[in-house]
Order: sequence, then structure tokens, then C-alpha cells
Amino acid sequence: MGDVVNVHYAKTHLSKLLERVRKGAVITLAKAGKPVAKLVPIESSARRRPGGFKFGISEEFVAPLPDSELDAWER
Repeated sequence: MGDVVNVHYAKTHLSKLLERVRKGAVITLAKAGKPVAKLVPIESSARRRPGGFKFGISEEFVAPLPDSELDAWER
């Protein structure tokens, strides 16, 4: 079950408890001696690597706008 702490202690020492959980501990929160909840580490997903998405830009995207389109922007 891991460590069991009462709610009052957990409120007072939440940052310390979260640090222990981050390192892998499982902590059970109890009220009046009865377990009511668990603090458990979240399974981390694989880190994202930048540049993993491949895409291309068509020549049309960088082509000059037609005069009618440019005129509309000039108004």
C-alpha cells in the first residue's frame, strides 16, 4: 500500500509528498485512519522530438498574387 499519511499531514506537507511521488513513491491518504485516496506517479509518455512532422509547401503558396488580389489588399 506504500506510505499512509493523514489528510492534515498531507495538507501541511503536500510539496514534500509530491516530490516523493515524482520519484516513484505511492502515498495513501487517510481520513480518521481509513484510506480514501492515493497519490501515484503519472506514467510519462515518450518525449516529443521537434522536427518529426514532414510537410511540403507547394510552389503556388510562394507564387506572386494576381493583380486582382493585390488590388483588393490595397483598398
